[in-house]
Amino acid sequence: MRSDCIFCKIGTGQIPSRVVYQDEDVFAFEDGNPQAPVHVLVIPKRHIDALSDMRDGDHAVVAHLLEVGVLIAKKKGIAESGYRIVVNNGQDAGQTVFHLHFHVLGGRRMNWPPG
Repeated sequence: MRSDCIFCKIGTGQIPSRVVYQDEDVFAFEDGNPQAPVHVLVIPKRHIDALSDMRDGDHAVVAHLLEVGVLIAKKKGIAESGYRIVVNNGQDAGQTVFHLHFHVLGGRRMNWPPG
């Protein structure tokens, strides 16, 4: 955990959130600024700055983040109609919080191309 990271604080309960899922390694919560009717953030409890900052051993955690994203899509009732799992990596991609996180988005028709 990094003391200056808002997602670390959310994942440890220091900052309240609307919890959707949690286990030993992963924490998921409703986005405070939703971009779709369903917008859940899935984070590793251990701090990783970004996808490109993964180290040996992080691949299992990232795979688990995806598994949890699929579980959340099912739980939120958007699995059959469709959903996106998005990862922004770096400033130019739109990453504003530098703690790896996956966005689970759905509940409406998505446009392509994004951004």
